[in-house]
Amino acid sequence: MPAKDELARRRYENLVDRLESMMRAALKPQYKGYYEQLILSGDDLSEMGELKDVRRAAREAGHRLGWKPMTRLVGGRLFVLDEREAPDEVDQLATDDAAAAIDRARQEARRARD
Repeated sequence: MPAKDELARRRYENLVDRLESMMRAALKPQYKGYYEQLILSGDDLSEMGELKDVRRAAREAGHRLGWKPMTRLVGGRLFVLDEREAPDEVDQLATDDAAAAIDRARQEARRARD
């Protein structure tokens, strides 16, 4: 039985490493590590294994990056979010970016209607 436990442990560690790599790739340098997230599709999840294991591995990967990770399953997708409170300057930058994105979306919707 120990060989099976060792294999399971290695699979889990590989999953944590893979998720950490995906999280690092999604980092936005301008936010200095705050407001990060990873969204895994249903296909990603089915490829990675049991949902409980993926959630646990995602939380561990987030901790490695200094996140306060939280996972939520919504519509078959797993959201891994960093719940830390951001410093004021990062919060303001993220707010400005969100407002600009909303403005762009509205302008595109107007152009599509016209």
